[in-house]
Amino acid sequence: MIITDQLNRKIEFNFPPKKIISLVPSQSELLWDLGLQQELIGITKFCVHPKEMFHSVKRIGGTKTIKLDEIAKLNPDLIIANKEENQQEQIEELCKYFPVYISNILTIQDALQMIEQVGLICNREHAAKDIAKKINEQYLLFINKNKRKELRVAYLIWREPYMAAGSVNFINEMLSVSQLKNVFANHEGRYPEIKIKELQKENPDLVLLSSEPYPFKEKHIKELQTHLPNTRIMLVNGEMFSWYGSRLLYTFNYFETLFPV
Repeated sequence: MIITDQLNRKIEFNFPPKKIISLVPSQSELLWDLGLQQELIGITKFCVHPKEMFHSVKRIGGTKTIKLDEIAKLNPDLIIANKEENQQEQIEELCKYFPVYISNILTIQDALQMIEQVGLICNREHAAKDIAKKINEQYLLFINKNKRKELRVAYLIWREPYMAAGSVNFINEMLSVSQLKNVFANHEGRYPEIKIKELQKENPDLVLLSSEPYPFKEKHIKELQTHLPNTRIMLVNGEMFSWYGSRLLYTFNYFETLFPV
């Protein structure tokens, strides 16, 4: 079978794949939810959902620290990766020996396309279309209900140094659909480094502290509040803003709880 991935690369592989490795947490969860428990032979240490998968499938390093030798031993007939979450050099090396599908997710529509493509590739087309349909219905319902005034927001993913979500990433899309204007969308880079003075200058209505990759806690709210006394600061579940697989089935209900309309 030959398919074109989201980087417009043509991938040729044996259909259906029997030995699949996923290098992306949200896409690993998607594969599991598509019923590919037997075919999924390798995941990363960050592929924590569902727990059964995390404890039963071999882990082959991190998303950016893939153990190439372990992958070679597993000899997969398909690897599923992502442009942003994986290291380009490592993926290029894997492409020399194995078929690698690479996703590139910046929008909800990108995510829905990826879900359906993965379903097609893995002989789970009907199940994937069903998941994508449910996500799209929830998405449309949410944006149609969410008509409140737009708030200016900073979404922080790291501390020491502070780093924020810029514009060229899926997080920015999720902020936008939630009627949240990203104050750092015009900064250079996907995740620009931010100084306290810049936060104070932007003076956002809302600062969201993500649970990943840096595990922000309540103490960090207090720390930032001293510099931004008039800004609302909240801890949020980073998976809901950055996971673009089947976890999107839960995202928009979470947003309704987080940002009541």
